[in-house]
Amino acid sequence: MNIAGKLANRLLMKAVIQRVKKGQVSIDNKVVGRIGRGFLVFLGITEGDTEKKANWLAKKVANLRIMADEEGKMNLSLKEAGGQLLVVSQFTLYADCRKGNRPSFIKAAEPEKAEELYNLFIKKIKSLSLEVKTGVFGAMMAVELVNDGPVTLVIEK
Repeated sequence: MNIAGKLANRLLMKAVIQRVKKGQVSIDNKVVGRIGRGFLVFLGITEGDTEKKANWLAKKVANLRIMADEEGKMNLSLKEAGGQLLVVSQFTLYADCRKGNRPSFIKAAEPEKAEELYNLFIKKIKSLSLEVKTGVFGAMMAVELVNDGPVTLVIEK
């Protein structure tokens, strides 16, 4: 396998999941997505990502048992808890800050591919009967949230 192939195999689709009491995304002071209790997912897509990875990650996020049950223990999935999901594209999850002071984003997928996989991820989550709100792909967004816990996880596939 050549070096490019090895590199592509090491790069992983990323989801940073924050359990929230509420969250919203605004563009130019206009709210485009708002949720109550649930997950805020920052989704990063890299050059080697595939439809298979997006589907796997969507199922994993949907089935994570990190919502509190009646005893306050992380034991329920989002669906079981009646929670909502807010998905925001975030290419900066692939920032390489090892050299210099200006991050490099060359590991992030090209916008066309990233948007396709972002939309596929959302479609898969919706097919699992979850309420999903989103930001706007590629837009400058203001993201507000009230973290619950705090509980923050990073999942890569």
